[in-house]
Amino acid sequence: MSLAPIPQSQQDRLRHIELRLRFLGEVRRPDVMLRFGIQSAAASRDLAVYRDLAPQNIEFDSRSKGYLLGSAFSPLFPTSADQALAWLAEQLGDAIAPSSESLLPCLMPSRLSHPDLEVLACITRAIHLKQVLDIRYHSISSGASQRQIVPFALLDTGLRWHVRAFDRKSNEFRDFVLTRIQAPNVQAESSPQRHETPEHDAQWARIVELDLVPHPDQPRPEITRMDYGLHDGSLRLKLRAAIAGYVLRKWSVDCSPDHRLRGPEYRLWLKDHLSLYGVETAVLAPGYLSNKELAA
Repeated sequence: MSLAPIPQSQQDRLRHIELRLRFLGEVRRPDVMLRFGIQSAAASRDLAVYRDLAPQNIEFDSRSKGYLLGSAFSPLFPTSADQALAWLAEQLGDAIAPSSESLLPCLMPSRLSHPDLEVLACITRAIHLKQVLDIRYHSISSGASQRQIVPFALLDTGLRWHVRAFDRKSNEFRDFVLTRIQAPNVQAESSPQRHETPEHDAQWARIVELDLVPHPDQPRPEITRMDYGLHDGSLRLKLRAAIAGYVLRKWSVDCSPDHRLRGPEYRLWLKDHLSLYGVETAVLAPGYLSNKELAA
């Protein structure tokens, strides 16, 4: 059976079925019904068509009355890492536009770092299905090592993608760069323990409030207010402590207590550097000084 005679609207639904199988490890009839606003009979037909097209990709699970990833999966639809991550983050990219041309001239810089799709798929399935993974990880500080992790979220730092996970080697929650992960394998005989779940990750659970204002030493603060929509003079962010440093680095926010950083990229200043107290990712924030460094 070929994709060619299948209408584009149905191909979009088949692509969604494949994305769920590949990156979440499962798909159910209600998933297709809710995503596309179709009736049960139509969703059943779509699943049957996908099984006819790629029987090795999909297996019926009688216990859950759903479909699981087949053991010999081979994708029908081409998918890039950027498309997969956009779909995982915002459910974008189910469909492929008939033309690759944009409606208006629009340039967007490409990422320099792209995770391996099979590694990404294994990790996202583990997050969705709450599985434990064995991985080989390459760290700048300690080199290559075998680790067992319990992943629960993806993080986009603006430069690269990380996975937030409990690391059984260090016995703490950490961020792992996706491109540094090799050979992930599900540990079927192991399940996440209570202390390894996200609600026990203090940095993930903690919400910090940050007050950003125009940099005092930059000219024309009124333009900064226009650029960032600072209608009352400041921008108040509520962020998880686990990602705060990444966000401040991405937006080049001067986090020094005396706004000492110079350069046209520093348009914003963190008004109260103490708001980062106890935030582990604060070391990534431009100009941030710990209490020990301030006292030195």
